[in-house]
Amino acid sequence: MLSLAVALAPSGLAYSTASPFVVQRQPPAGACHAIGMGLYARPDPRCTPGAVNPAARQASIGETICRSGWTSSVRPSESVTEPEKRAGMAAYGAQGSASAYEYDHLVPLELGGAVNDSRNLWPELDFSHPHGYDELNPKDAVEFALNRLVCHRDMSLATAQRVIASDWVSAFNRYG
Repeated sequence: MLSLAVALAPSGLAYSTASPFVVQRQPPAGACHAIGMGLYARPDPRCTPGAVNPAARQASIGETICRSGWTSSVRPSESVTEPEKRAGMAAYGAQGSASAYEYDHLVPLELGGAVNDSRNLWPELDFSHPHGYDELNPKDAVEFALNRLVCHRDMSLATAQRVIASDWVSAFNRYG
């Protein structure tokens, strides 16, 4: 039996090799089940354990996640993410219009999350403000808080990635 080695980041999460330019395969329909509901829903850790971008490492945070414009420079296009979001919605049994969901990065791009890897993306009900960051979305708030801690060198990138991937709700209660 052939085993494929998976490179792990210091956070314990897999480094992603998924292309941001290719629609990635998603888990089968009905295979995933969110934990909780509403604003505090979390992804199924079997389907969405988190994965990270190998370009974003502790030594490179000044050129990556702490640089203005980083996330927009790595974010995949909607022509890639929209079909993935629909397949992700089927995997999670998400009902309703695709516009009611954000295809959310569990480990966000601003913490070096994998750009286009199904292990790091899931359909989160969209609580965002039409003009960007919305303080009413607790996941967005903890993403921002953790990015600040990492960029101010008050927390390691690996710790922030591990904390948000393992249980972003607990991270929000502590850091958000």
